[in-house]
Amino acid sequence: MGVTGDQVGHARSRERFLLGESVEGSVRSPILNSWQRSRLLGLSPDQTELPYREDFDPDSRLVRAAGPVLDQLESRFAGSQMNVSLADGTGTVLQRRFGEPALARSLPAIQTVPGFVFAERFAGTNGIGLALAERRLIQVYGAEHFAERSQSNACSATPIRDQLSGCIEGVLCFGYPRSYADPSLDVLICQAAETIERRLMEQSSARERGLLRTYLDAGRRARTGEAAGDGQLIGMDELADSGLDQRDQTILKEKATELICSTQRAAVEVFLSHGRVVTLLSRPVTSHSGVEGVVVEAVLPSDSPQHHLGVTTRAGRPLGPLAQRATTSVVPPPGHLPGAAPGPASTMVRPPDAPRAPGTDESANGMVRGLVLVGEPEVGKYAVAARRRLELLAEASTRIGTTLDVSRTAWELAEMAVPRLADYVTIDVPEAVLRGEESADPRTDLHRTVVHGIREDCPFYPVGRRVDLRPTTPHMRCLASGRAVLEPDLRSAAGWIAQNPEHAQRILAHNVHSLVSVPLFARGVLLGIASFYRSEDPAPFGDDDRSLAQELAARAALCIDNARRYTREHTLALALQRSLLPRGLPEQDAVEVAHRYLPAESGVGGDWFDVIPLSGTRVALLVGDVVGHGLHAAATMGRLRIAARNFAELELAPDELLTHLDNLLVRLDREEGGENAAVGSTGIVGATCLYAIYDPTSQQCTMARAGHPPPALVHPDSTVTFPDLPAGPPLGLGGLPFETAEIHLPEGSQLVLYTDGLIEDRHRDIDVALDQLRRVLAHPDRTPEDTCEAVIDAVAPDHPGDDIALLVARTHALPSDRIATWDLPADPALVSDIRAAATRQLAHWGLDEFAFAAELLLSELVTNAVRYGTEPIQVRLIHDRTLICEVSDGSSTAPHLRRAATTDEGGRGLFLVAQLAQAWGARYTTHGKVIWAECALDAP
Repeated sequence: MGVTGDQVGHARSRERFLLGESVEGSVRSPILNSWQRSRLLGLSPDQTELPYREDFDPDSRLVRAAGPVLDQLESRFAGSQMNVSLADGTGTVLQRRFGEPALARSLPAIQTVPGFVFAERFAGTNGIGLALAERRLIQVYGAEHFAERSQSNACSATPIRDQLSGCIEGVLCFGYPRSYADPSLDVLICQAAETIERRLMEQSSARERGLLRTYLDAGRRARTGEAAGDGQLIGMDELADSGLDQRDQTILKEKATELICSTQRAAVEVFLSHGRVVTLLSRPVTSHSGVEGVVVEAVLPSDSPQHHLGVTTRAGRPLGPLAQRATTSVVPPPGHLPGAAPGPASTMVRPPDAPRAPGTDESANGMVRGLVLVGEPEVGKYAVAARRRLELLAEASTRIGTTLDVSRTAWELAEMAVPRLADYVTIDVPEAVLRGEESADPRTDLHRTVVHGIREDCPFYPVGRRVDLRPTTPHMRCLASGRAVLEPDLRSAAGWIAQNPEHAQRILAHNVHSLVSVPLFARGVLLGIASFYRSEDPAPFGDDDRSLAQELAARAALCIDNARRYTREHTLALALQRSLLPRGLPEQDAVEVAHRYLPAESGVGGDWFDVIPLSGTRVALLVGDVVGHGLHAAATMGRLRIAARNFAELELAPDELLTHLDNLLVRLDREEGGENAAVGSTGIVGATCLYAIYDPTSQQCTMARAGHPPPALVHPDSTVTFPDLPAGPPLGLGGLPFETAEIHLPEGSQLVLYTDGLIEDRHRDIDVALDQLRRVLAHPDRTPEDTCEAVIDAVAPDHPGDDIALLVARTHALPSDRIATWDLPADPALVSDIRAAATRQLAHWGLDEFAFAAELLLSELVTNAVRYGTEPIQVRLIHDRTLICEVSDGSSTAPHLRRAATTDEGGRGLFLVAQLAQAWGARYTTHGKVIWAECALDAP
């Protein structure tokens, strides 16, 4: 029932597909892709004619290698309805075997006679064609075949590869009734294909052995005419027992392999370690069976230290005892340098002397010769190509992923591949990945990120363009399968051409002929597609190239995912930090302020700044820097900024505020260390801070710093100075005092606060940076906004390694006619006089409507100062954005707001003040305290 049900399901899906309906999800991806390609090729399901080739070779090396294997399979399937087909790399059937011989008489010729071509472009979806298209083991069941004639059959097919070149030599296919389907058939067909591949390899070994035998026979014939005592002859055993190390052996074999690839006569001097020199001679040789190859011999002085030569055939097998007798003397090549200085191995190629057959009598010159390699040029090319692939992978491990930038890492992959693997590379990445996120649907979110090649005029989609791909393209097929997809001939790649026929023709016009598309997968996340194109090399990409591209892409994908994760963390940390920084500056008239914040390229740090309005029209300016980068530094910065703002609300002096921050950081450090001791956390390292309070009524600025760079002060006359403030220890050390300094700031001065990221750079001395800053700031006529812009442009590093916080404040002075001050003794009778004086002053300022509230506030504040405070007592009215009433006295005891009971005679004064005032509070001075209250001026 299961088989029948599957067959019905496949038939229904196929019918729906032929009607143009979507069957995605109900049909296996390889089958659906093949159906789509078959439709694009214009194939008809009911077509029965296939091309027939009369020129196929029934006795090819593939047929000879597969013959015994096919005989065994035929015997194994005897009496069954199984059939076995052997096809070549074009899909042409070379051999057919049947478990029941009668089948061959009952089936049509197309299914029994060798010579018919079952490539997908002719036959549609079938085992042989799909195995060539997918380049792997494939199964096709019943109605999954595109052609009507094959609906009742099932098949399994797998490619047969040349183990040396990696190229597909042919396909082995099992055909059987649908009811025969069994997982063991897949195991059996893979084992049979591997056996055929080994037999192909043995054919190559037999050809190399023939070359070796021809070389040795020529040597024996030459030695029959040698006279006794003519020169020194050494055997392979003597060469093998000498002290040449493994590295030198490898160098000789690699150079010998390159000489075999060249197919020409050559002489090469190879300089090895310890000053040793070996000359390699190469010359062609033809075996008795007509196989053409190359022999490479090593020549060295007879009186030099003997060299160990790892003598092998090109296939890697040691030579036997016969080869150990094949040595003779030769004339040393001109230019031999036996006294070369020790150094790294190198080679020098020279035109060789006239070549001589092995055994030629030239021993008088004191040289000996031994065989190193013998092989076919094509086999040598495979070995050289394999070594170069390994070198490319080794280099890629150091050159891909040098940064934590997604786009740059993609570029590094392209730069590694061009031109050593491909002539052009395009990389498409979802936009979400570029932002550090995972794409919800990568197939619809791809953007061209990289276009790189040997030329710039090839018309690929440009960088930045959205790439919408059809399901039939190799790019989408690689996404669906999760494996690299190879299109050896783009001219016949219907799915690729159908994406955009005009665009495809423009690319083909630039001789682009072969493609490998590889998905960029890492940790289960799809990160994009890398596509490798070939144009200059006439040979198409092969399976070895596909494997190399997939390995490069896998390494790059891991680096891209690391960059993506870093980008996400960096974005989160930056968002966290920006959310913790001031989003807007408060309204105040003491200073005109502008600011800049630049995150470091290497990661978000803990720099911050703040502008905090204080009582009495004063303003606090703050910059700080938490040591370290990342989320932890940003979170710590947020804690410190909030704590600093809260401490500022308590009207603490700068040195006291830094002391409180220091104590807080010590506690946080202790907590962090205790919580994370098990995982080796070092806690919070520390922070620096600069805190300044500017009073526009006196134009005095009080500052203190904790390990932070001093501010820059721009005077109205263009003079730029860096005040010598007491440095103070960084926050987090604990127990060390901080000192304050007071500076007079004339109106129009600019106070520039910054973090060390602005001036510290490994490519620039800090004194040079400070000089640059001084020159840029020497323009007091600039607005703070313009000053910020100029400083960032001229002083900030091009690639900042640390965060930069910059705060520029231009000072203003409160006019003296906006301030009224009265001194009075501690006499309650004078309270009424103060009320009257305040009323007159408010009338002078045009604030008559606020006189009643001001009288009540001053009455309560002055009465408390007279009753509970000490002299001197001073009353001050300030007309700013608000009306500020201040009463100071020499006592350090501040009143507290409380709820008075119904029976209490007092305790309601501050409650009245709190109701009348917009805000009120107390601050301490060096001589006592100030109780203040603000009345809003926008309403009576």
